[in-house]
Amino acid sequence: MGVELASNDLPIFEVEDCYLSDSEAFASVIHVLDGVRMASVLVAQSDRDQYDYLLSIVDPGKRMGPDEEALLATALKALSGAVSKIDIVYHGSLISNIFGLCLWNYGLDARNALLELITSLAAVPDKFLDGCLRMLVNNFLPPRRLRESISQSRWITRKKEVHSELHMALHYITDVVPLAPMKLKSIIEKRMPRCTDPKDMIVLYVECMLGLENDEIGEFLGSTLLAKLVDLLTDLDVNITWEDILQEEHNKGIFEMELEEWEDNMGTDAEVGVKPPMENGVLKGNAFADKLDGLMVIVCEHLKSRAENGHLLKVFEALSEIFRRAMLKLHKSKFAQFLMFYACSLDPDICGLKFAVLLTDIFVSKNEDPDSRMKAVAYLASYLARAKFVSSSMVASILKRLVDWCFEYCQFQDNQGKINPQAHRVFYSGCQAAMYILCFRMRSILDVPHLKHLLFHMPLGSILCHPTLDPLKVCLPSIVQEFLRQAKAARLFKTSVPYLYDYSLESEFSKAFGGIERLDMFFPFDPYLLKESDRFMRPNFEFWSMVKTTYSNCNSEDEYEFDDLDAPDFPENAGIYEEHDDLDLDNGDDLEYSLNKMSITPKPAFQHPINTNFHQPARMPARIRPSVSPTW
Repeated sequence: MGVELASNDLPIFEVEDCYLSDSEAFASVIHVLDGVRMASVLVAQSDRDQYDYLLSIVDPGKRMGPDEEALLATALKALSGAVSKIDIVYHGSLISNIFGLCLWNYGLDARNALLELITSLAAVPDKFLDGCLRMLVNNFLPPRRLRESISQSRWITRKKEVHSELHMALHYITDVVPLAPMKLKSIIEKRMPRCTDPKDMIVLYVECMLGLENDEIGEFLGSTLLAKLVDLLTDLDVNITWEDILQEEHNKGIFEMELEEWEDNMGTDAEVGVKPPMENGVLKGNAFADKLDGLMVIVCEHLKSRAENGHLLKVFEALSEIFRRAMLKLHKSKFAQFLMFYACSLDPDICGLKFAVLLTDIFVSKNEDPDSRMKAVAYLASYLARAKFVSSSMVASILKRLVDWCFEYCQFQDNQGKINPQAHRVFYSGCQAAMYILCFRMRSILDVPHLKHLLFHMPLGSILCHPTLDPLKVCLPSIVQEFLRQAKAARLFKTSVPYLYDYSLESEFSKAFGGIERLDMFFPFDPYLLKESDRFMRPNFEFWSMVKTTYSNCNSEDEYEFDDLDAPDFPENAGIYEEHDDLDLDNGDDLEYSLNKMSITPKPAFQHPINTNFHQPARMPARIRPSVSPTW
């Protein structure tokens, strides 16, 4: 490469005849740098002119054609060999111009020359490291004028090239400069986009940032990058307000949630993983939901890539710690928690089990505060109910541990006294979680002989019929009734069980044990409502319409297909709502209320009668709200 010299041009060009070689260009740059390396008043005018000409070549604001870009590449290569001559005091303008250059504006040769110069400057002891790292991090994002066209094929290619080159440059710098990783960590944190920034800016920055985790830099930065990412996700999440969601009842299309109805309309042959026909996505017009959706796509693709490369477990361990420290405390998160759900789906046997055990450990731990324990068991119940990839044996094992804890709790309670939901709120949350899990998974457990035996020998009767605690009166009626209906069809209990005549969506007792945050109605893994990233969740997600209940396809002949099971009786003298013993589930005017209102967030008006019909199958409502309640 070379550029023909004009008579007054700086001689930093290449090759033969009227061109200069690399060595000659290097010598010329040395001459120019030395010419201004003194007090300004002592600099000769000719040297000042040559320096100004060098500045005009390395000009970040200059739009360049092919010749100008070739000249820039030549100058940058020459400067790379002369970094020892570059002085912070005397060459401040040149340094500023170099750090202001944008990789996205140039072709391959100029980009390579610029990155060679930056990595050379970074290696100079105690001088340019901070500036070099900031310059590289600034280049995570293209100029604003390019962001609008970044989806075009040629710019997608440029994006991949630039991000890859940035990763290689940062990898080299962190290898040769021991302090670089610590400084890079601080710079990335400071430059992290905010939830109010434009979507394209957020997505592009995070996409490039996550690429560092694939490199050896990730050994040092991995947990930090993920923590900052989860912070951003949750910031976006909580800015999708409850008012935004409630508007859907009055403004069709603002928050399209008819996932269940779509499944019914598509029929049994609906292709798994296909996105539902939504009108312009979830939360139409809501910028925060759109940003969160795009960001979830990037993060899920990253997790998938890490799994394919055999590094998922390390990422999952970091995510688990972040979840426990931050996300578990955030009650109003609606979608960010699905990162854990998707990560578990990529490795059900290890990650899937670890997550379930983590949640169970938190719930049974006396060292955790009650709210954390209640949230953990809500996550556990929602996860085991909704995750297709979780095996029945894993569900049964975790369920047994949950039921055993509830049974042990009962043993230390008096058999007389009034119900006190607030005092026993952790216990009630555990009971409700167990029933919720069984609403979704009872049939699949009963289909496996040894798991069937395990379930029928769990002390559910003693727990549910405790005369003082009385969880059937305290937990959400929608969950209780669906559980009782399936238990009756499976002949789980041989004695008569109570019929709850209260048709309200919730009882005053459940309000009390749920507390101000309404943890009795917290179902973190309700159906996922973000349009683009839904493709990662849907194949792994159990919708209520997909659940095979114990009463599925029942008729007069086979309604009690589980009669042969060795079902334990309730304890004698348990006092199972004796005042309602005449309301046995054999009554034809029965429970149909079932799960119609389960796993949803209620509207403010709760007290409305529901016409029941035991012979119609239970189904979830078409419009399923995210699992978070407003503060009443």
